[in-house]
Amino acid sequence: MRELTVIEAPSVFGLRPSGVQDLPEALREAGLHDRLGAAVAGRVESAAYDPKRDADTGVLNPVGIARYSVELADAVGGVLDRGGFPVVLGGDCSILLGNLLALRRRGHYGLLFLDGHTDFYQPSAEPTGEAASMELALATGRGPSLLTDLEDRGPLLRDEDVVALGFRDTEESTAAGMQPLPPGLHALDLDAVRALGAETAARQAVERLSGGGSGGYWVHLDVDVLDDAVMPAVDYRIPGGLTWTELEAVLRTAFAGERAVGFDVTIFNPRLDPDGSIAARLTECLCRGLSARRTDQ
Repeated sequence: MRELTVIEAPSVFGLRPSGVQDLPEALREAGLHDRLGAAVAGRVESAAYDPKRDADTGVLNPVGIARYSVELADAVGGVLDRGGFPVVLGGDCSILLGNLLALRRRGHYGLLFLDGHTDFYQPSAEPTGEAASMELALATGRGPSLLTDLEDRGPLLRDEDVVALGFRDTEESTAAGMQPLPPGLHALDLDAVRALGAETAARQAVERLSGGGSGGYWVHLDVDVLDDAVMPAVDYRIPGGLTWTELEAVLRTAFAGERAVGFDVTIFNPRLDPDGSIAARLTECLCRGLSARRTDQ
């Protein structure tokens, strides 16, 4: 069994210092590390945040994101090299690039993308230049080369090696002018997940990601994939979403077996959870979801 190993990655380069940088501490205080029996591999700190949008790329903090991605990839790679299973606690969604870079250094991998938004904006359509609304586009090679060709290894993912599951922003993103998802990228929006059932949808995603000769897949969780009624502690709220039970089923299915190689959690904002009750429920969900990882391998 590969040891669960926590890496704290509180970067806000792709968003702003809204409070998401406090996610690791909030989940630690809620008991996540102890309940998982996880080792701790340390913390990847970021440099100062620059609120000025870069004129060349149209992205906030592009140099900071590129540098942070390399440092995070080193940390994730160290866990992988020791035979561990990295659990990366963000931060905003731009940390996905560093996690995927660690895998790209090692070969060909896939991604299970759990997010209430598709995050496929190009800089020209993203209102403020936040890479946390672009990371899936960047990871598949769409955007400025500074972020799409990290270490000359881009793209980090092929379209066909991605399953986006549970998103519900199609109307919003279309109205904003976001580029459409490519046909090769497998997309199951919230309605499709509900039609299949969460566990069946997750099983189909895993089957798709387990083929094609890949070395496995990473699981990315933006907590705004959850229903806004139970997860209001996020910066960009949108009605609807998965229930706690549905997300637990998706995670258990994703982490069963040997193909999942790592996991990140992003966007939870503890400043919007003053009594800590949402952090406690999120911790419970993550522990239940990762239970397959602890018992099956």
